[in-house]
Amino acid sequence: MPSDATTTPAYRYGMLSRGACETELVSRHIPFRRESARGVSAPVRLTGPVHGVLFRGTGTESSRSESPHEIIDCRLVLALADSTAILRRHEIIEVRHLSIYRLPSKSWPWHKPAPRHMGAVAIDASRFFKKDGSFLDVEKDFHGAIDSKTCGEGARPKPPSQNATELRELLCDLVSHRFFNVVLTPNYDPPHKNHFHLGVVPGKQWFLVH
Repeated sequence: MPSDATTTPAYRYGMLSRGACETELVSRHIPFRRESARGVSAPVRLTGPVHGVLFRGTGTESSRSESPHEIIDCRLVLALADSTAILRRHEIIEVRHLSIYRLPSKSWPWHKPAPRHMGAVAIDASRFFKKDGSFLDVEKDFHGAIDSKTCGEGARPKPPSQNATELRELLCDLVSHRFFNVVLTPNYDPPHKNHFHLGVVPGKQWFLVH
């Protein structure tokens, strides 16, 4: 719980109303359309790249344009938009994800905000594609181990490689800017072996990186 938590992007975005968040999307020229989704406070769908970086799941453009799994909370979009400056610095032009929105059960009240993926405030980023067509793959290139330190002094991929070093530098650069309250990696547990879970937790002043 950092002393300056309330000044961080993750906290500020998490506190935005739907209207205020969408206004910010418009002012930043981020392409989107409004959606409705059970458990999601500010549901939108991205309709193009964000500041030169495409965030997308699997499937064709046509199937993704209607898939509920591409719905994303507006506040997470703002955090991703901030991250694009770092991504472009690493020559990343596309982030491929495994999951954003996972539909809550039908018993979940429609307008009650749901946590994590059920509220579309988290993205599972698995591959980072570069301008030259190459990509960094979390499952193959992270080179971590359960309970190992992810960022900071003494944290490093084992064994080291060019891709592993670059992927770790990219991740820890994102962590240092505190765009996301929760960052989970293959170091966390086996289910995260192939992606980075990046999430915004509305109203919280704590940060978890593992």
